[in-house]
Amino acid sequence: MNATPQTHSTAELPSLDQPLPQGEAKGEAVQAMFDTIAPRYDLVNRIMTFRLDVRWRRIAITSLGLPDGSVLLDLATGTGDFCRELAEHGYASVGADFSFGMLAAARTDEPLVQGDGMRLPIADGSVDGATCGFALRNFVDLPMVFAELARIVRPGGRIALLDASEPDNALMRFGHGIYFGKVVPFVGGLLSNKEAYGYLPRSLAYLPPRDELLDGLRAVGFSDVNHEQLTLGAAQLITATR
Repeated sequence: MNATPQTHSTAELPSLDQPLPQGEAKGEAVQAMFDTIAPRYDLVNRIMTFRLDVRWRRIAITSLGLPDGSVLLDLATGTGDFCRELAEHGYASVGADFSFGMLAAARTDEPLVQGDGMRLPIADGSVDGATCGFALRNFVDLPMVFAELARIVRPGGRIALLDASEPDNALMRFGHGIYFGKVVPFVGGLLSNKEAYGYLPRSLAYLPPRDELLDGLRAVGFSDVNHEQLTLGAAQLITATR
């Protein structure tokens, strides 16, 4: 049974001609953005990634290596893509998201809860693992999110975190920059919301350097921390053991 989300955000979407918002303003802008694009979010994702987002989630789930029946938290669950894939792999899950609009548009039978990744309504050590798809750059305080994951995942549990990336190869990075910076906002504007899909490429600037991400997980108690670039660097997968 899905939890009833509390409220829509009333904040404005971030303006493309202004600096990226920080702190509390960032959280409000991110919530407003995802509330706005929720109705067509899945459609736009499939088109923008040529359905590679489906493949990336499956790779992430396989990397967990957890036994059937394991219970996972899907953080920033959005419309429940990860929850649906987890169910197909024999896992149970709970989806949590900051956005009312995303939860309202979710297409999953798994339980859902509206929650902030920095203050999760989940008991200590109560899940076998966690997933997160393309949301690390949207959290206001990533170290707090990592600490929350360390708190709720049992010892020996596993996490798999997906996000956008910039390819290491210079030529691929150039092509990716054009596609992500120009094509994605244009097509996203046609199909959904121009401001939101103009913000998404810019939000890569929020992501810390790779080593800082991995060290942040180690600092809160994760081990076997691993980083992998997917599809020539268009996406990145971070896995770790609690």
